[in-house]
Amino acid sequence: MVGTFRRAKDHPDVVIVDRAGQIVAQFAFPHSAEGWQRWRPCVQSYPALGVALETSSGPAVEQLLESGVTVFPLNPQSAKSYRERKAPSGTKTDRLDAWSFADGLRTDGHGWRPLAPLDPLVQELRLLCRDEVELTQQRTALVNQIQQALSEYYPAALHAFADWTAPYTWEFVRAFPTPQALVKAGRRRWENFLHSHKLYRPQTVDARLEVFAKANELAASPGITRAKSRLVLTLAATLLALEKHLEQYRQAIAQLFAEHPDHQLFGSLPGAGEKLAPRLLSEVGQDRHLFDDPQGLQCVAGTAPVSSQSGQVDRARIRWHCNKHLRYAVHLWADCSRKYCAWAQAYYQAHREKGNSHASALRRLGNRWLKILWTMWQEGQTYDSERHARNQQKHGSWLLQLHPAKA
Repeated sequence: MVGTFRRAKDHPDVVIVDRAGQIVAQFAFPHSAEGWQRWRPCVQSYPALGVALETSSGPAVEQLLESGVTVFPLNPQSAKSYRERKAPSGTKTDRLDAWSFADGLRTDGHGWRPLAPLDPLVQELRLLCRDEVELTQQRTALVNQIQQALSEYYPAALHAFADWTAPYTWEFVRAFPTPQALVKAGRRRWENFLHSHKLYRPQTVDARLEVFAKANELAASPGITRAKSRLVLTLAATLLALEKHLEQYRQAIAQLFAEHPDHQLFGSLPGAGEKLAPRLLSEVGQDRHLFDDPQGLQCVAGTAPVSSQSGQVDRARIRWHCNKHLRYAVHLWADCSRKYCAWAQAYYQAHREKGNSHASALRRLGNRWLKILWTMWQEGQTYDSERHARNQQKHGSWLLQLHPAKA
């Protein structure tokens, strides 16, 4: 038997078809504890039930796995194709979607890969890493907002400090929320602030103190100053609280990463560091059978191009349908690896000289790194720069001809 779920906001729609494609059951039930209790007897009525649905995570997936059915996640682009196959006119309903997915699983499911439950440690690490990235992005938005507000009434603060992701800048506007308050505080309090935040350096202190002394020169009107200083104080307090929670996230991620048996493998990747190594591990996962070859991992990460060939036309384009979280982590890792591996920098520079953009060159470098990572992952071995150099010599890598010392 083949079943499918179409997850609505408050209820899943279910369609079950037999091997001949005939609908044997169709119903909906509430997404609640009582509703899922009604689902379990249905599983017993249809043994060896396979379920297709348009997601690979979430409460519904967890409930399905716990009920003992085989779950097949469906790519949204494939789901659209199966829907259009049943309704070329463009008609779309939850029940129609459920039927089209079920029939697709019946006819094509022999080539689909069932969803395997994630290791609890990997699942928690993945969620923590993804949430930490989202919170960091929110922090960036708040930093941009506080800089915009300061430019309207307090340009001296922006001139004094360049990095507004540093918590001491938020403490500065809390201590001196307006240009008038800064000038009134006087030199002694300025120096105390710089000393207490370890910013009193001979090469910058004189320039900063001069900016502080002239803070009133470009002051805005009293009304603008009062309104925008209130906003800046609110944003600064929010940023300080958010940074505190982000630090707790980082500590939890580091602890979980250290507990995973593959932490040394991913931790040995040049340039990955304490931030990117846990992200890479959590997105790649623990199932060694998930990717049959390096290309499978490269496609999921979005570094492998999509080829299009028809007649004499042969093109390649960027792969948009992929794991966006893994793609972002690989992009950052490839960029950071250039500082630690001479061959990585040479590889990147060679593609830049061919006319590729920065992002394209990093994507190509990330594609190469993923081939190395897949081999390491399969063998359970940490990165060995000497082994990589020997492999380059063995296969006659073009990097050896370009930069023999850097390969």
